[in-house]
Amino acid sequence: MAGRRDTEREVLGSIAELATGGLRPVELFHELHRLLAGPLGFDGGCWHGNDPVTGFPTSTVSDGLDPALFEQAVHLELLSEDSTTFTAIRTAGHRAQSVGRATDGRPERSVRYRELLRPSGYGDELRINFDLGGGRWASAAFMRERARGRFDRPELRLAERVAAPIGAALRGVHLAALRRAPGTRPLDAPAVVVLDRHGRLLHTDAAARELIGRMAEPTAHTGGVPSGFLTVARQAAWADGPAEVRVRTPDGQWLTLHAAPLEGPGGGVAVVAAPASPAQRLPLAILAHGLSPRERQVALHAVRGASTKAIAALLHLSVPTVQQHVTAILDKTGVRNRRELVALLMTDHLPTLGLPPE
Repeated sequence: MAGRRDTEREVLGSIAELATGGLRPVELFHELHRLLAGPLGFDGGCWHGNDPVTGFPTSTVSDGLDPALFEQAVHLELLSEDSTTFTAIRTAGHRAQSVGRATDGRPERSVRYRELLRPSGYGDELRINFDLGGGRWASAAFMRERARGRFDRPELRLAERVAAPIGAALRGVHLAALRRAPGTRPLDAPAVVVLDRHGRLLHTDAAARELIGRMAEPTAHTGGVPSGFLTVARQAAWADGPAEVRVRTPDGQWLTLHAAPLEGPGGGVAVVAAPASPAQRLPLAILAHGLSPRERQVALHAVRGASTKAIAALLHLSVPTVQQHVTAILDKTGVRNRRELVALLMTDHLPTLGLPPE
């Protein structure tokens, strides 16, 4: 047991070092994958960047997995009632869960195991949600070959222990992205793609071609588009109605993807990518600054222009309590007054507000 504890401390220390390294999400995912592969004992896996507000997966970094199975994995994640979907794990109150533990040692009860894991030669899967402070920053799935047995209790404990510090590291990456300008020319007009019913790319406009190249994920899947486009399109197709999600480009710009099924022969789904509006970015910015639940409520009303007295009435708080929350919000966000707070939370990038160094 002492060896396990030592390993746990080493892993947590390494995560803390990575959190201060200024890495971008893809770089951080690759480093974390290498760090955890030995201690958790997995043979393949994938990391998903999420829309922090909804938890919807919007990007993918994978290693050791068959890209051709990605669309099936999306289908099982969005449509199945399996106890190990990321949503089911979150709803059950777990940070991490394995197929073995979720099924009480009877993995054949899991549709993911029957239709995806077992045919691919895997005997167990460990999944983690990296949620922190109300934000759903990322999620990951790790597969183990059947001959190596199931994930054991110490490995599940380690997975649960690393979830929060990794969530904090990813929240820090989001905060850093809010403070720096994009490295390339940002998307300033809508871009349009059309996918067939299997999620394969059919048509694009010029802006979409450039955006797809910028967001390319060569190891994620074979559909020809970034995974955020595929997942929102599949969600729209299966719901037979519109779907929407926020995604971030590798250089830090927030976009909104709007998907809707097309009528007529062949069907398909149209996905329109557009710059996220200030209102769509606002909850992301609030979450990224690590505010408490009550502070998030106060900040939201403050940005909308409510006075301290009005906020107190809306939230059933005393005026001094609201003032204390406002002081804490200004301290956490590094601004001096409400005017700067509004600018910080409603503007895409803010390199000039005197924010504390990254």
